[in-house]
Amino acid sequence: MIYRNLCFYFRLLFLFGLPLAGFSQTGSIHEPVRYIGGNSVDPDRHEGRLRYAIGVDSRQTLRANRTNPQMAEDFGWTYNHASNLAYWEGKFYQQYLSNPVDEHIAPGQTLLTSSKDGRNWSKPEVIFPPYKAPAGVSIPEGYDGYMMHQRMGFYVSKNGKLLTIAFYGHTEDPFEKGGIGRVVREVNKDGSYGPIYFIRYNSHTNWNASNTSFPFYKTSDDKAFIAACDELLGNTLVTLQWRDEDNGLDGFYSGERGGEAFSYYSRKDGKIVGFWKRSVTAISEDGGKHFSKTVKASTLTMAGGKVWAQQTEDERYALSYNPIDIDEYRYPLIVISSDDGVIFDDMVLVQGEVPARRFYGRWKDFGPCYVRGIVKGNGNPPGDDMWLTYSMNKEDMWVSKVPTPIRYTINGPVNDSFDQLIENGSITNWNIYSPKWAPVNVVKSPLSKGLSLQLADEDPYDYARAIRVFETSQNVEIKWDFMVPTNNNGLMEMDITDQFGNRPIRLKLTESGDLIYLSGHTEVNLGKVNPEKWNSIKLNIHASVNGYFDLYWNGELKGKMIPLTEAVKSVERISFRTGNYRDLPNRKTPNEDPEPPLPGADEKVPLGVFYIDNVAVNPN
Repeated sequence: MIYRNLCFYFRLLFLFGLPLAGFSQTGSIHEPVRYIGGNSVDPDRHEGRLRYAIGVDSRQTLRANRTNPQMAEDFGWTYNHASNLAYWEGKFYQQYLSNPVDEHIAPGQTLLTSSKDGRNWSKPEVIFPPYKAPAGVSIPEGYDGYMMHQRMGFYVSKNGKLLTIAFYGHTEDPFEKGGIGRVVREVNKDGSYGPIYFIRYNSHTNWNASNTSFPFYKTSDDKAFIAACDELLGNTLVTLQWRDEDNGLDGFYSGERGGEAFSYYSRKDGKIVGFWKRSVTAISEDGGKHFSKTVKASTLTMAGGKVWAQQTEDERYALSYNPIDIDEYRYPLIVISSDDGVIFDDMVLVQGEVPARRFYGRWKDFGPCYVRGIVKGNGNPPGDDMWLTYSMNKEDMWVSKVPTPIRYTINGPVNDSFDQLIENGSITNWNIYSPKWAPVNVVKSPLSKGLSLQLADEDPYDYARAIRVFETSQNVEIKWDFMVPTNNNGLMEMDITDQFGNRPIRLKLTESGDLIYLSGHTEVNLGKVNPEKWNSIKLNIHASVNGYFDLYWNGELKGKMIPLTEAVKSVERISFRTGNYRDLPNRKTPNEDPEPPLPGADEKVPLGVFYIDNVAVNPN
């Protein structure tokens, strides 16, 4: 209530042009934004002890594979990073750059994958190959190869063309004098691509059409393509994303230099708020042509990871970033939100998973890295969701769908039979973590009518996970059904957690088919679960310092007043996970020590399949 009253007061001040007498300069060039939330990240937990943004669906779009490249992108390169996203003509497009092993080490290329639904993605294709200089042109002194390094990936022009853009430079420093220039090509509706052209040469160098490998865009025979490129070059808020690679010695840019990895939104009063890495922000009053002197937003904790800023479909504002101040450990990925683009609150999770990094590489930081959304003008997918993309451990590529309005609490009972959903479609109100080799989907229910939730897993180093947030409760009854096929593999852990991720109630279906629960810290084996048969679990929970629960299996009381494993004040989530709880890597895990690939990282393990249905939660 206090937050909303403050926002209302500030809006009145902006509307009538009144000075902020007696108040801080929040919203002005001195402090464009402020985060007023009291919650921050616990660095010892992947989830940071934060609540979840309800209904986020996260899908892996590329799983790197060195020894079986046909199962990835046909190259086996394991440094994949700097993802960008667009939506055009009914399809999502994700672009990212890739190197064989290390960041900023040649060769480098850029790939593209697409999807009609944001869930199922095509095999990535190379759209900008490793650079090959023309005959007689050598690598400048002080550099040792060619690489790609782009801050943006797409532009949808007013004449309906989708341009994809990337940047060629020299290793190990592609910035300014180390840069060559920015390239562009058209993505056609039929999935083909137009020729590659340079759209801009770095102003710090003497590269031009005579000494580079691709022609200048003005030589194209396609006048509509040239017009789209001209439009792009004239779009200040788009090209400002380029500036840290080329500072514009030719006057291409104006005003303050800004910082790295620009994103922005337009406030309701018409001012534009710009954001860069390391909490840097500024305000423009002329549509982005000039920005105020950049300042560090002291309440936004950031390091070298990118920050994504946008106005959301519910006419609010969102900032997504890693709320930590060290570069090597970029987790979790969070979002904060605002009514006015000035005062932000409610830090909640977008991505709280950090799987094992399977392949060592230079500067491959742990966690979800370099978040980007869909730049304004680059398409608007159906629905009210915010779409985000990022790399995981700078190794695999991911996309997350974040429903708006962003919320983190639920009121009332839960009754999820999944029958009202669409097969292989969105899973409303569930937080989904779905790797390529451990997918989570709604499927036809085995042995009964309707649909059920399926968690499948054949990944040796990751798992499928589905989380349902329910009303925060001290006393609650929770029920669900589960089923496994005959000769199933793997395990499933079923946890009830509080808002901080503490796990006071833990059940496990083991690899051998036993159903186990924890009584305090003592494992109790209830016996074998019959495959090809639906089983029911019911828990009557009293969450408190000396809390307990009653456990029913298939209607039979198996334990009464079972002590909680951890003392909590309440519970609010049920979690299904096809793997053991993980807390590694942590902030002490060496990041730059060379290590061999994890054993068996590129091979699937025997498939485990688990079905969940009829999830019901009734707070008392």
